[in-house]
Amino acid sequence: MCIPYPLPLTPYPFHLKPEARSPKPEASLSDGLTYLKGVGSARAELLVRLGIRRAADLLFHFPRDYVDVADIRKPEDLVEGQLQSVLGVIDSFERKQTRNGVMLAMGMICDGGGYIRAFWFNQLYHAEQMFGGRRVLMTGKPKWDNFKNCLVFMHPKLTYLADDSGFRHQTSDFRNEDEVSDANPEAQSPKPEAFPIEPMQPIYPLTEGLQQHHLRKIVRNALPVYVPLLDEVFPESFLTAYKLLPIHEAVRKIHFPESTDALDAARRRFIFQELFLLQVALAIRRLQRQTTLKAPAIELSPKIDTRIRKLFPFALTESQEQVIREITGDLRHPIPMNRLLQGDVGSGKTVVAAYAMLLAVAHDYQVAFMAPTEVLARQHLRTLELMLEHSRVKIAPLFGGQRPAERAKVLEDIASGNAKIIVGTQAIIATEIEFHQLGLVVIDEQHKFGVRQRAKLKTGTGFDPHYLVMTATPIPRSVTMTLFGDLDVSIMRGLPPGRRKISTYLAEPEQRGKWWDFVRKKLRDGRQAFVVVPLVEESENYDARSIKETYDALTAGPLNGFTLAMLHGRMSNDEKAKAMYDFRTGETQVLIATSVIEVGVDVANATLMTIENGERFGLAQLHQLRGRIGRGSHPAFCTVFSDVAHKPQNEDALARLKAFVETTDGFKLAEVDFELRGPGELFGTQQHGLPPFRIADLARDREVLFEVRQVATEMVRNDPGLSQPQHAKIRKQVLARYGKVLELGDVG
Repeated sequence: MCIPYPLPLTPYPFHLKPEARSPKPEASLSDGLTYLKGVGSARAELLVRLGIRRAADLLFHFPRDYVDVADIRKPEDLVEGQLQSVLGVIDSFERKQTRNGVMLAMGMICDGGGYIRAFWFNQLYHAEQMFGGRRVLMTGKPKWDNFKNCLVFMHPKLTYLADDSGFRHQTSDFRNEDEVSDANPEAQSPKPEAFPIEPMQPIYPLTEGLQQHHLRKIVRNALPVYVPLLDEVFPESFLTAYKLLPIHEAVRKIHFPESTDALDAARRRFIFQELFLLQVALAIRRLQRQTTLKAPAIELSPKIDTRIRKLFPFALTESQEQVIREITGDLRHPIPMNRLLQGDVGSGKTVVAAYAMLLAVAHDYQVAFMAPTEVLARQHLRTLELMLEHSRVKIAPLFGGQRPAERAKVLEDIASGNAKIIVGTQAIIATEIEFHQLGLVVIDEQHKFGVRQRAKLKTGTGFDPHYLVMTATPIPRSVTMTLFGDLDVSIMRGLPPGRRKISTYLAEPEQRGKWWDFVRKKLRDGRQAFVVVPLVEESENYDARSIKETYDALTAGPLNGFTLAMLHGRMSNDEKAKAMYDFRTGETQVLIATSVIEVGVDVANATLMTIENGERFGLAQLHQLRGRIGRGSHPAFCTVFSDVAHKPQNEDALARLKAFVETTDGFKLAEVDFELRGPGELFGTQQHGLPPFRIADLARDREVLFEVRQVATEMVRNDPGLSQPQHAKIRKQVLARYGKVLELGDVG
């Protein structure tokens, strides 16, 4: 049985008794490593590499895996192909050179009689710990060896049941005596020290020089001394209500569980606690924003609504209308709106954002519109300029590379209130900007910014602005509840009228000729095309196409005679702007680009997309790229080339590409991506400023997350400041772990 865990990090999230800092010789959870039995100065240095600096760190350095060794048998009782263990002492071992590498062979005298052999290929590190007479528990799935006419173990796991000291059979050890003595200077004791055999052996994260049996012994010695010093954060009634083990029992069982049920119970305790603390913190943050911050009340009148709608040369979808009702409902209250708008690619989020911005401007408030990249920000700038070309609303661009004189003029217009809509990148929050009267902040592609970058902008008045944050990357529900748990959520589904479904294909290499024939035909019909590649330059480390290589091959080959251009992140802002302008105006027929076009590029005439080395892109990224086409009334086609189907080791990549081809629903793809890759690569908590999880996993522990969110919300609703005596320890932990990053201040 293999149960993976993330590497625990310090500081640990579990409450310690205040009196734990007692003077020596009494034990304390803050004891340094040298106070731990079995830890000398050399081993203490190794533990520090793992983030273990004191006794408490050791208690919460959880195993990353377990080996079930409960089924211990004699050699004659072994069954081929089943996970079993045998117990005994090492009799002999040797290494042999074979055609396939170096083989390590070990013979073992089993308890109760019998003999068993084990083999490892190209894993000589096992020999570093072997010596004759050493007690060992061997676990694996034996197989029948026709040559030896018996069952043998191939690549089994070994659990050493004696310390480094012990008797060695010199005849069996291929290392010389000097090597043995240098490696084990304490090897003088004639008696090996026996360890207990736990039914489930913990496998800890290690560092070079530290072995599993070393760490197991240190933890085993520490538990009875330091576990009693841990303070229980939850009231007894809370533990009973939610079926949680007490902290003392949970710590012992997560290190040395007697069964899988015991392990599951211990894991549940810590997963519940970790997710619960975050959900309480988010609930408090949300409540504090509602009770302490003041925003301008922006009312929607029929007259303003009519004026805004006249600027849209199309009817809004029902989904857009619903979200506008939610947003205008927020804006009319003197409490800052804090809303996340999730909309699939092409669902019309920008129109909704424009409606909210124009409503704020109609009441003479300023709006800041931020995007993560200049390409996306300039796309929004062009959209707004076209939409408002006949109005008197002044739009001010604010980008990092502006000339000093231009920037000074923009800042002057912002301070005076002449500029009503400010569009830019993080340059808006990178420097101190004096706003005249900032009423609304819109952040596009919110997940690329992070919690700390939900801008703290000077409003120029005594109120706080409303916030609307948007993403075209559908986010799994569990991630939304975690990273955006302090926001209200609106979801837009469906496409605006006139949008076509994009036909998507996963092509074999031999189908290239047929595809390029199709592309040439469409180009001659007046359509335009994207070609997306993963690399700017060729790399020895990656077997993938570069943008220059692709440009040269297409120019001289299948797209000879058409106008091609390149776009990538290493180009200057002026070069990128020209490349996009030429493509938008139709001067360039084919744009060869990296994932820089992932968001914000809106060219209605672009109906074709070729993605090279599709396995090198994430599923959400592929979906975003595909969203660059099909934005007009013509049919759109996307083809992905990849040789992943011919490489069985890339099963996840193949599953990702098949899912991409089968559906254009971004919310379904987000869940598939989450299942395949987990949350780390999608929306890493560190990117958002939140401390990383130590044991919880948003993909695996979704049901627990849904449970704790409800429990946390109810607790904060009934006790907003966590001021009741039974919640004092929970309050202390929430502030210690999340108080600073979520700016909770002093709860209560």
